[in-house]
Amino acid sequence: MTTAVVQRARHTGIEIRHARKCPAAGGGRCSCLPTYRASVYSKREKRTIRKTFHNLAEAKAWRADAQGAVRKGALTAAATVTLAQAASAWVAGASAGSVRNRSGDVYKPSVVRGYEQALRLRVLPELGAVPLAELGRPELQLLVDRLLAAGHGASTIRNTLLPVRAIFRWALARGEVALNPTVGLELPAVRGRRDRVASPEEAARLLAALERDHALWTTAFYSGLRMGELRALEWQAVDFESGVIHVRRAWDHKEGPIAPKSRAGLRAVPLARAVRVALMEHRASSGHSDGLVFGRGPGDPFNPWTINDRASRAWGRAGLKRITLHECRHTFASFMIAAGVNAKALCVFMGHTSVTVTYDLYGHLMPGGETEAAALLDAYLQRKESAV
Repeated sequence: MTTAVVQRARHTGIEIRHARKCPAAGGGRCSCLPTYRASVYSKREKRTIRKTFHNLAEAKAWRADAQGAVRKGALTAAATVTLAQAASAWVAGASAGSVRNRSGDVYKPSVVRGYEQALRLRVLPELGAVPLAELGRPELQLLVDRLLAAGHGASTIRNTLLPVRAIFRWALARGEVALNPTVGLELPAVRGRRDRVASPEEAARLLAALERDHALWTTAFYSGLRMGELRALEWQAVDFESGVIHVRRAWDHKEGPIAPKSRAGLRAVPLARAVRVALMEHRASSGHSDGLVFGRGPGDPFNPWTINDRASRAWGRAGLKRITLHECRHTFASFMIAAGVNAKALCVFMGHTSVTVTYDLYGHLMPGGETEAAALLDAYLQRKESAV
C-alpha cells in the first residue's frame, strides 16, 4: 500500500500511515486501512529502529518492549535481515548443533530436514523477502488462512509454523527482533487420532503369526524402544546379567548413528522375560554377539519398510490386523500402566522429557476414573471408621 498521508498518533513514536487517496489527507474521515509505524531511537548506534503494524495496539506493545530491549542492549539497529536469510542461518546452525531446541538439546537431523522442507515449500515463497523485524502477526495469520483455504490439513499448517516459531525464538534471544509474532496466531485445531494399542492376548497372536523378525517385534512390543533406537541397538547395550537394555543412540536414515531424541532418551529399559528369551534365541541363530542386534550387516540396520511389509503379509494371511513398530511402543506403555508401573517410572522407560508428556500421551490409559476414585475413597473412609 503506497502511503502519502502520515499522521502522528497521540502516542509519541508511532505514525499512522494512510493510503495516498485517503480523505485523511485533508483532515477528513479515514476510508482506508492505515498502518502504524512505531519507532525507537538507539543512542548507542545513533539510528532509529522502525517496525510497521496493522493496528495501534500491536505498535504500542512492540514499542514498549523495544524501548526496554534497546536500553539493555538486546535490540540493535543492525542491517536488515530477511526471513529467508534468517532461515538459512537457523538451518545451518541447527544442523551444526550450535542452535538448540527449547530444551537445550541438539535438533535431530530428521527434524531439521522437516523444518527446512516446510520453510522451502510453504513459507519462503510468500514471506522469504520480508525483513525479519518487519514480519508481524497479520502477515503470518494471512499465511495460515491461505494454507487453510488451499486445503492443507491442520497438522500440516501447525508443522509449517513450527520452524517459523523456532526462528523467531532464536532471533528474539539474539536481539534481532523485539517480539515473536508467532505468539497468538489462530491455528486450526488438530484432532489427532489415538494410536492403535494391542491387548496382551492380541500381541501374543501377532507375534505367533510372524514367520521372520520375531525377536525384533518382541523387543518392540515389550521394551517400548523407538524405531530409530531399535535400528541402532547394539549387542553391547543388551545387559542380560543386569536385566536391562541401555538405550544410548538412535539411527537416522541419512546421518547414521545419532544421539537419542533428548537427554531423557539416554536410559535403561527393563529387560522383560519375553524379550530376554527372544534376544538370546536370536543371538544364537545369528551366530554373532557384537554389532547391531537387528542389522543386515555391520553398520547396516534393518529397513523399516521391509520389516513392516513382511510382517503385514504374515498377519494378513493369519487374518490379523496389522500394527506398526511405533504402535508397539504405545502398546508397551499400556502394558506397563496395566501392570501398575507409576507415571514417573514410565516416563523414564519411555524416554520422555517430562512426566507431563507421559500424561498427555497415556493419561487416558491410566486408572483413576470417577467410579474407581469413588470406590477408593469409600474404602479409605471405611478403614478409618472401623479403626475408631
